[in-house]
Amino acid sequence: MSEKIIMKGAPYDRNSSFLRGGATAPGRIREAFWGDSANSCTEEGFDILSANRLVDDGNLDTSDYLTLGKALIPFLKKGNKVITLGGDYSITYPLIRAYSEVYPKLNILQIDAHTDLYNDFEGDLYSHACPFARIMEEGLTLRLVQVGIRSVTPHTKAQAEKFGVEMFEMRNWKEVPSLIFKAPLYISLDLDGIDPAFAPGVSHHEPGGLSVREVLTLLRTLKGEIVGADIVELNPTRDLVDMTAMLAAKLLREIAGIMMKQG
Repeated sequence: MSEKIIMKGAPYDRNSSFLRGGATAPGRIREAFWGDSANSCTEEGFDILSANRLVDDGNLDTSDYLTLGKALIPFLKKGNKVITLGGDYSITYPLIRAYSEVYPKLNILQIDAHTDLYNDFEGDLYSHACPFARIMEEGLTLRLVQVGIRSVTPHTKAQAEKFGVEMFEMRNWKEVPSLIFKAPLYISLDLDGIDPAFAPGVSHHEPGGLSVREVLTLLRTLKGEIVGADIVELNPTRDLVDMTAMLAAKLLREIAGIMMKQG
């Protein structure tokens, strides 16, 4: 029997450093995803609802930050794959903690404007600016590849060098890289990795980012088995006519389609 693609929401923004609002994002992404303004087919014409493999399983319990990912473990042990809708970026750390229990050899592709490698941010070890510092220091991934980076500080540059992070910075951008992952792959997609011209509904606008087409090309051409993903940092209070929510829904649809075709 084919594995399921489980959709979970993580309505959490208590570790946001600048603006709140991300806790309402899972609901807005669902509205865009299930609404009538788009269909359920990927760009390649694959209907992700036709095989009854996509399951919307509601929201995670976010009352305990460090354990919010534990509910995923039973799904993963059965061979299912999970796409989590954030929420601020701090959710990725407890999600990866859960994934590491099932996939001890894990690769991560992070699409983001920021490295999110701060040791702490304004005294908060679990800030949305810190998840990958916690992930790397605990050895929860064998390989971290960051694409779309354009806000590097001396501290985060040193952190990236310390942890051996592979970074594709936008200042050196020429074309979409051809990425090959030999271990199970988790895709972590911060919507501010995309240029704010395409994704205005985020808390931290960083001009000079990826186009939507470049992100779709990156997803479609990478080599490796995708076992999970998250889409984070939508802030509906900053969105324009649900433009970013619709983008998040499209990315959800495309990632789910790739997972199903791989399965």
